[in-house]
Amino acid sequence: MSAELSTIPLATLFMLGLGGTLALLLAIANKKLYVEEDPRIDIVEELLPNTNCGACGSPGCRPFAEDLIAEVKDPGMCTVGSAESLEIIANFLGTDLQEHEKRVARLACFGGSHIAHIRAHYEGMESCRAAALVSGGGKGCTWGCLGMSDCEVVCEFDAISMNEYGLPIVDESICTACGDCVAVCPKDLFEIHPQSHQLFIACKNLEKGDEAEAECDVICTACERCVLDSPESLIEIKDNLAVIDYSKNDLSSRVAIERCPTGAIVWFDRTSENYSVGKDAKKIIRKQPLPIG
Repeated sequence: MSAELSTIPLATLFMLGLGGTLALLLAIANKKLYVEEDPRIDIVEELLPNTNCGACGSPGCRPFAEDLIAEVKDPGMCTVGSAESLEIIANFLGTDLQEHEKRVARLACFGGSHIAHIRAHYEGMESCRAAALVSGGGKGCTWGCLGMSDCEVVCEFDAISMNEYGLPIVDESICTACGDCVAVCPKDLFEIHPQSHQLFIACKNLEKGDEAEAECDVICTACERCVLDSPESLIEIKDNLAVIDYSKNDLSSRVAIERCPTGAIVWFDRTSENYSVGKDAKKIIRKQPLPIG
């Protein structure tokens, strides 16, 4: 018993000694390896909007300030800051304020309550994410927008509002392309696009056949008319859905939308969220929501 007791102080002393040695080594390493931070980072961070939205491609305003000091990014990549503050940053850093094409969020669903069927009435938390966990949310098209405004709530810039048919409308003039709506949508319906991407598939439906078409008047039917009419390989059908290859240069013509029978492929104006459909698209005249069921 006495031998066991005598080992306790030795073990304690050993641990104390080890801890002290490690602390000393860490202190020495900290002093030897310490790199003084560039004081300009704090100044630039103060000039940034400090919304930490990530639209610039950095995880926050301070990392963006660090990237600016390191000259791997330029102030014009901040889509939230005012023109005056970005000009001040550029002058402070002695760099040019480069222009970048505006990027915006777009919703790949035009199936509002007046043209898309709701097959089951959902009761519960008023949230798309919550509803999606209950048999997909009750919408006939399982890929369609559920319209419970999660995207509107999460948008810190008030760029999204819900229209009378339960669809989110993006105000492209104030959208910062931060991506919060992309992250929150349980149906993955939001995409971030440069405004030059005027051609857009406003649907995510992957089913084909009469049953799918019966659920929504603006559903993509994979009819391939847009594929045949557009420049070669600009559009192809993947999993029963038209897909645009934006790496192609032939994006200046709206010919691909003209024969779309449902209007699921659209043409956006360059400077607003206004869009147009082709001449053969079905005319939507119904104003009232469809009955549930």
